[in-house]
Amino acid sequence: MFLIIRLVNVLFDVLWWLFIARFLLSWLPDVNRRHPAVVWLHRITDPIVRPFQGMLVFGMVDFAPVVVFFLLRLVQRLVNTLLFGVLRW
Repeated sequence: MFLIIRLVNVLFDVLWWLFIARFLLSWLPDVNRRHPAVVWLHRITDPIVRPFQGMLVFGMVDFAPVVVFFLLRLVQRLVNTLLFGVLRW
């Protein structure tokens, strides 16, 4: 069971770093948006980011990444709590 918890945490961490890469790339103006790595990164992260885009916009800055980062960690903690609860039961 600890292996499952460890695997879930690794998957959340990988997703976390993918989001960091995506949002850092969005700040770089000279990035080739058609590069296969950038396209792949957007395909992986778009389904999670898209529902939050436009929710918190102040001026020209969209704070969807901040919402995604907080929710991702919240979901990770919730899943860990549930898995540890199953483990104790």
